[in-house]
Amino acid sequence: MKKRRSIRSFSSDPVEKEVIENIIMTASSAPSGANKQPWVFCAISEESIKSEIRKAAEKEEYEAYHGKMSETWLNDLKPFDTDWHKPFLEKAPWLIVVFKKPYGLAEDGSKEQHYYVNESVGIACGFLISAIQQAGLVTLTHTPSPMAFLSKILKRPENERPFLLLPVGYPEKEATVPNIQKKGEAEVIAWY
Repeated sequence: MKKRRSIRSFSSDPVEKEVIENIIMTASSAPSGANKQPWVFCAISEESIKSEIRKAAEKEEYEAYHGKMSETWLNDLKPFDTDWHKPFLEKAPWLIVVFKKPYGLAEDGSKEQHYYVNESVGIACGFLISAIQQAGLVTLTHTPSPMAFLSKILKRPENERPFLLLPVGYPEKEATVPNIQKKGEAEVIAWY
């Protein structure tokens, strides 16, 4: 897992649906508050839907890069050579959109309580990213803000909220990653 890095340059080489299914089922095995499993994973390979998602995401990203983000934030992003253009949303063979469910819906339409939703979905996303890496694939955590356009495009029910968007595939042959370092033991572990 120490070798895992975010990739922004994807190959268009196909990834079998079964591989994506196995990755998602691994993520869905994550622990959750009261075992409510407050998540849905939408797997998208349809070109027209990926194109629609890219267009909407780039609109949000353009606004973020041109007024919403502080100068400090923009400077912190410079080493990653990223901007509001997101071609990987169309080029990657799959997009996985993770939705959280703040509450469930019973068959009669009444609301069912969910617990520790953000924590539970966050753990499931960690499982998902790990499974992607273990399958020999790459991804990038993409969180355009706001992400409500994903609910609209994918026609998700009212009790689901977009949490994370992950392009998934193989890296492009010439893909590069920034030369970044992860924090060392002394910075991340407090021994008692």
